[in-house]
Amino acid sequence: MNTNDEKKVVLGVDERPKFIQWIVLSIQHLFAMFGATVLVPALTGISPAVALITSGIGTLAFIIITKGKAPSYLGSSFAFISPIIAVKALELDPASGVGMGSFLVGGFMVGVTYIIVALIIHKAGTTWLMKLLPPVVVGPVIMVIGLGLASTAIGMVTNNAAGEYDITYVLIGFITLTITVVTAIFTRGFLSVIPVLIGIVGGYLSALAMGVVDIEPVLAAKWFEVPAFQIPFLNYTPSFSWRVILLMVPVAVVPIAEHIGHQLVLSKVIHKDLIKDPGLDRSMFGDGIATILASTLGGPPNTTYGENIGVLAITRAFSIYLFIGAAFFAILFGFCGKVAVLLSTIPSPVMGGVSILLFGIIGSSGLRMLVENKVDFSIKRNLIISSVILVIGIGGAAIHVGNLFSLEGMALASIIGVILNQVLPGKEVVDFEKMFKD
Repeated sequence: MNTNDEKKVVLGVDERPKFIQWIVLSIQHLFAMFGATVLVPALTGISPAVALITSGIGTLAFIIITKGKAPSYLGSSFAFISPIIAVKALELDPASGVGMGSFLVGGFMVGVTYIIVALIIHKAGTTWLMKLLPPVVVGPVIMVIGLGLASTAIGMVTNNAAGEYDITYVLIGFITLTITVVTAIFTRGFLSVIPVLIGIVGGYLSALAMGVVDIEPVLAAKWFEVPAFQIPFLNYTPSFSWRVILLMVPVAVVPIAEHIGHQLVLSKVIHKDLIKDPGLDRSMFGDGIATILASTLGGPPNTTYGENIGVLAITRAFSIYLFIGAAFFAILFGFCGKVAVLLSTIPSPVMGGVSILLFGIIGSSGLRMLVENKVDFSIKRNLIISSVILVIGIGGAAIHVGNLFSLEGMALASIIGVILNQVLPGKEVVDFEKMFKD
């Protein structure tokens, strides 16, 4: 680290902040992750309060496993929105043979997958990942995640609870989207990091003014209330289904690639090589444990959050204590009954409004990966791989073998993309660090 960088650092990674500074900066990180973390459960029918608590617990577990050397916050992963919705639909279909709570078993297996990858990295390094997940595979898969959810966002904005077109919903969605876009474009500093949260607040207020929101449940709710955890053998009996596993586990290639990219970017921000110390194997292991803990309590799979890395870059306060504080605040909010009920009263057009932007950004980030890594589409190999991934993923292609085996949509597209990259001639060696350059 050079002298100029040292002067810019407000708090070092292992530096304990003053009490007021600790509280304020921790809440800042809470706000940065809040919008995205509660959006995922809101879209998938999971309790936002449980998601907040599991994100806090997962973050604390990650910090312990990485020995407090990797300042990161772990929250709900957008990659699993579509698979969770698909699995929960199967749970409601008696003919599918998929038991209730199977999406949590799928999430548990996603965490196990992270751990397996971590163990392989520990033994074999990262070269095999470079070959398995080049930009020509990961980029289109990320595009599928965003574009595949486009119809969901539009449906939330245009249709009311009865499934009918509602101009009031459209107006609320437009207001929410406008506030989010204006905040992202025209604000600076910390406000530019939380446009989703500001958009949700603005959209909620507009929905309240239009009579779409009923705040009576919020007023009647208790300040302290234990949320609806989904604990195996207590609330449900876990059932193993290959159909569920194949819907969720292949999608793990995206958060795995995302995790590595975040650790590389974070290393640059805090001027420490996190790939070596605490090690990519240890941070990936921490991500796996966080996801296993989340699924055990009823929350969605977790991933490291780029929003909080953005806050670090802006504030130059790298202290791990800030993430410990943010995790405890998230857990506290999760046990606040009024907060939980408030989150449940956010109307669908508000979530749909921010989702239009977020899902589009996800799709665009996949395109950005292709552009920044100069993937040459005049080469037939690259054109074929990306084309097949996009059509299979967005088109919802599926392979069914009775009720025993099913592989579809994004999961099928991910697997086929990896296979095509391995079998088609002309594979190039990828500069992995350049692939995720900030």
